[in-house]
Order: sequence, then structure tokens, then C-alpha cells
Amino acid sequence: MNNLTIKGNWNVLKGRLKAAYAELTDNDLLAIRAQQDQAVGIIQKRTGRTREEIESKLEEIKSSD
Repeated sequence: MNNLTIKGNWNVLKGRLKAAYAELTDNDLLAIRAQQDQAVGIIQKRTGRTREEIESKLEEIKSSD
């Protein structure tokens, strides 16, 4: 997978995250990209949703490719 493909996949995921969680800011999304292992915590802190809700939504977003 080349850098252009990775960047394209991130742009798709970023758009889907913004659609699913309108409360996320561009800075939140930058932090998520830089620290993907902490993505759920960042989303949870911003939105107040449970970890289970977020993980479920992320799986839904991932599987809609």
C-alpha cells in the first residue's frame, strides 16, 4: 500500500468520523490520526459516549468500505 492509498483511506475515515461524531474538531481528528491507539478515548472525551458505543460505531464505519 503506497502513501497515496494510506492518505486516501484516512480521508475517507476522517469524513465518516466527522459525520458520525459532529462534535469532533479538526484538532481532534489530527490527534486521532497521530495516536490511533488512543482514538476511542479522544472520541469518548469529546462526545461523552461510552467506549462500547464508539467501538461499535468504528466497526460499522470500517465495515462500510
